[in-house]
Amino acid sequence: MKKWLFLLMFLPVLGIAQKKAKNKTAGTDVIKQNSFTINGTVSGFPDGTVVDLLNGNNGAPEATATLKEGKFIITGKVEFPDFKLVSFNKQQQQFIPIFLDNSNVTVVAKHNALDAAEVTGSPSHEDFKAFTAVTKPYQHLFMQEGGGGSEEEVKGAASVTESFARKNLQSYIAPMAIYRNFQLTGDAKLMEELYNSLKPEIKATPVGNYIANQIEEANRNPIGQVLPDFSQEDTSGKEVKLSHFLGKYVLVDFWASWCGPCRQENPNVVDAYHKFKHKNFTVLGVSLDKAREPWMAAIHKDKLEWPHVSDLKGWGNEVAKQYQIYSIPQNFLIDPQGKIVAKNLRGPALEAKLASLLK
Repeated sequence: MKKWLFLLMFLPVLGIAQKKAKNKTAGTDVIKQNSFTINGTVSGFPDGTVVDLLNGNNGAPEATATLKEGKFIITGKVEFPDFKLVSFNKQQQQFIPIFLDNSNVTVVAKHNALDAAEVTGSPSHEDFKAFTAVTKPYQHLFMQEGGGGSEEEVKGAASVTESFARKNLQSYIAPMAIYRNFQLTGDAKLMEELYNSLKPEIKATPVGNYIANQIEEANRNPIGQVLPDFSQEDTSGKEVKLSHFLGKYVLVDFWASWCGPCRQENPNVVDAYHKFKHKNFTVLGVSLDKAREPWMAAIHKDKLEWPHVSDLKGWGNEVAKQYQIYSIPQNFLIDPQGKIVAKNLRGPALEAKLASLLK
């Protein structure tokens, strides 16, 4: 997914003080109004400052206004409530996040305190604020390159995200909570259960579509199934088979030197490897690189000290085709008998799972 989509999860709680919502979550009735209006008052910027409304999924500009006497107005229409950024002077670092629906929205902010902006009038944004409030203590767990966090923290974050999703299935924020829970736990069955409870119009959002793809991938090689054997050459040209590792817990990790999310995730895998390598655990990296040089350079730079294999065919990698790998990073955690015990473990979820297995 695009970086803009994940950015919303790292933002601090908006506003200095949060009021408890008086009504139920925004839900799918928030799009009854046919258009939105954003009335903004922002101090500290000079007249003539360009104000852009950016698509939160890809950063593309959707509307533009000019600041006059500290005020701006942006109007438009959204097909469904979605994440947007109000950006100033075309600077990505100067923005106000809004989960926008077709409603009359008021924004009040200061140039040097945009993260404390007051955004009111959008029911969906109220849901967004509620979610950021309950997940604020766990934001470090959601960072791509962040530390793993304790098992207790992971359980706490998983409980909070699941609870929010179950209580707010009518909200367009629910997919965010569902995906974050999956990122923490790797529990694809729970993700599918919650996803199936969403209304069709919520499933059709970018995050909803992404979750659907994750569910499809999770069902390809189900947990409990023996992961099929394969063989490829390692970095020295020696044939390596997955079956050589029977008797150990093995993380079969699909990645590539050119894959940004893979490289961002590598520190988490490195941490888990060093923590559990003496407890009957190892990693087997399968690279979708095409050239040997960048592959080897990435292994060295990221300090990936476990075995690596590749046929240097890129997306044509025979193992990737065998396992129907259509996106990376992806991984499978198999037990000493070769059975899949978890899939697509990210960040703290990997260490938490290993800790539960390798006590």
